Amino acid sequence: MSGVEVERRDGAVWITINRPERRNAYDLDMARAMIAAVEDAADAEAVVLTGAGGAFCAGGALNNLGTPDPEGLRQLFTTSLRLVDALRACPRPVIAAVDGAAAGGGNELVVACDFAIATQRSTFGQTGPKVGSAPVLGATNLMSVQIGEKRAREMAMLCRRYSAEQALAMGLVNEVVPDDGLEAAVERWLAEIHQLSPRYLEIAKISANQWWNLSKDNMSSGLGMLIQAIGSEDMIEGANAFLEKRRPDFRGARSAREDER
Repeated sequence: MSGVEVERRDGAVWITINRPERRNAYDLDMARAMIAAVEDAADAEAVVLTGAGGAFCAGGALNNLGTPDPEGLRQLFTTSLRLVDALRACPRPVIAAVDGAAAGGGNELVVACDFAIATQRSTFGQTGPKVGSAPVLGATNLMSVQIGEKRAREMAMLCRRYSAEQALAMGLVNEVVPDDGLEAAVERWLAEIHQLSPRYLEIAKISANQWWNLSKDNMSSGLGMLIQAIGSEDMIEGANAFLEKRRPDFRGARSAREDER
């Protein structure tokens, strides 16, 4: 099982990330499956990206960062860039249907989607510097255009969590609905899209990608820095702390390793 379910419903393609035991964090195969599903949806009216089991997505899986495989991580990182780019390049509107936590790379998927609808219990935020990484695929660049530079830096650098209502006020999501009303709200948006011209929706989306296109070089350079930092002391400490459910001690871990030398 890939952990990604794809279903066509009345002209829309629904892509469901289905690994709830790890809050729908995706691995390399799942990222590739999502890319294929988005690219195969070019003939649909719209795409809906959602998560199963009470979470949206926790980004890339961290289970192998504590003992990193450089080539495997390189592939996961570069494929993550392909994933967010596929969402933006898709000629059809893409809706993030968020129920639960959108964290780390999952929050960046929300940034990459054209629209986002969230339940009241949903939360949003980045995890990068807290887990020995950095959110270079949307949160450090394009998100500033969506919610403002100061707030985007706060989210990307300080790793705070925000409620659905806060995300709505910032402009990260378009609508907040009751916890049992997400699917009905998405269907309402899809019905509105159904009344519009696919040809001119595509033109509008491509034209609206100006800031995304300007951010892509920055994403590539940031990704290159992440790849060069694979296996760093901060990455290992952050990943191990996350997996062990403890607070990371980046400075203490670094001092301990220096003493061992």
